[in-house]
Amino acid sequence: MKTRFAPSPTGFIHIGNARTALISALAGYQAQGVFLLRVEDTDKVRSTDEFLQGLVEDLKWLGLTWQEGEGVGGAFGPYRQSLRDDIYAHYYDRLISEGHAYPCYCSDEELELTRKLQIASSQPPRYPGTCRHLTPAQRQEKELAGRKPSTRFHMPKGKAIEFSDIVKGPQKFLSDDIGDFIIRRQDGGSSFMFCNAIDDSLMEVTHVIRGEDHLTNTPRQLAILDALNMRKPDYGHISLINGMDGAPLSKRNGSRSIRELRELGFLPLALVNYLARLGHYYESNDFMDWAALSKNFSLKHLGKSAGKYDEAQVNHWQKQAVLAASDDVLWSWLSQDLQNKITATQKSLILKIIRESALFPADAEQVVQSLVSAPKFSVDAQKIVLDAGKAFFDEALNGVDANGADFSLVSQHLAERLGVKGKALFQPLRVALTGELHGPQMTDVFKVLGIEALKARLEAVRT
Repeated sequence: MKTRFAPSPTGFIHIGNARTALISALAGYQAQGVFLLRVEDTDKVRSTDEFLQGLVEDLKWLGLTWQEGEGVGGAFGPYRQSLRDDIYAHYYDRLISEGHAYPCYCSDEELELTRKLQIASSQPPRYPGTCRHLTPAQRQEKELAGRKPSTRFHMPKGKAIEFSDIVKGPQKFLSDDIGDFIIRRQDGGSSFMFCNAIDDSLMEVTHVIRGEDHLTNTPRQLAILDALNMRKPDYGHISLINGMDGAPLSKRNGSRSIRELRELGFLPLALVNYLARLGHYYESNDFMDWAALSKNFSLKHLGKSAGKYDEAQVNHWQKQAVLAASDDVLWSWLSQDLQNKITATQKSLILKIIRESALFPADAEQVVQSLVSAPKFSVDAQKIVLDAGKAFFDEALNGVDANGADFSLVSQHLAERLGVKGKALFQPLRVALTGELHGPQMTDVFKVLGIEALKARLEAVRT
């Protein structure tokens, strides 16, 4: 099996494209086949080196590896479509010489007028074949008049184009409903429809997995490959992703680039675990590494209905990724300044606190800052300290003197001497020691601070 991901570097890769790449990669990995990365950069205006570099960086950050293609090489290169013009020219010439394609001189204005007349007459808007049977003399006349032709594929009449979609099952399209379509633009640029099909065949891709918005492209591409007598891949069209409002995923309802999610502090395996399950069924809901995700992946488990991007679920997998993350990863979440304030004896406990209580680097920074720096009190926090009163903190100091940095014994001491329990006991202590209303377990807070810091912070609030 050979699968592929063939993005256009016209922007930073977003959730939808990342999911397509992931599913294509997992299918290739599971079959112990080849996963190919091809760059479809025929849009010379919008394709940039910045976006190409960003694309490669983001895919590698997610953990995707490809055995052939951009930056790796292989037997079927070049792997950037902008470098394959000579290859496409050969197949254009073949199609024209064999009567499967022809130059079309119709202007955009003429095509739009024809379309409006067809709609007004309750006819489907199809190219009527105006230029299909032009004589060489007529073509020469138009070119002398300054008309630059596009190239149209001559769709066979009265033909049913059928294929079995890997995801959606049997599909059938009628050639008469499609009509002759453009495969080369007036500026000489290759259309997606054409070069995508040619490259998949020449690069021996066996399985094309892409979004269902490309489903109607498939009969056109199959017709092109049939006309050229070239091998055809199997196609599978996965459902698109909707937002929680049921509308197609967009910036308005949650779509973000992988670059944005990286900057927020998401871990790559968090996104991979989430996206691998978005429209694909795994028997286990356990957090998995790449090896397990690949081993348990199956094309048969791809669903037909649209998946919904759920922020709560993304955060769930982020938490699982944090719990599974190495100490080095979590340590890197902290600024150099905070790292310098943490002693060797505190480090392992600090990392435990981050793992248990933080979801993102900003959370880790806030939690650790509250433990290694003097507390800053909000209005609500100040009120809690004042309501607890001097006697509470006097007794808390006595508890630390008697029991050291043992939260269980200190809280027992307070309960016995003052008759306080629950929130009335825990919250004043937490606020006095960290300045926060919520945070890590108090047992860990006491251990990190140690006796000297505990006494200093309790002294500071009892006046």
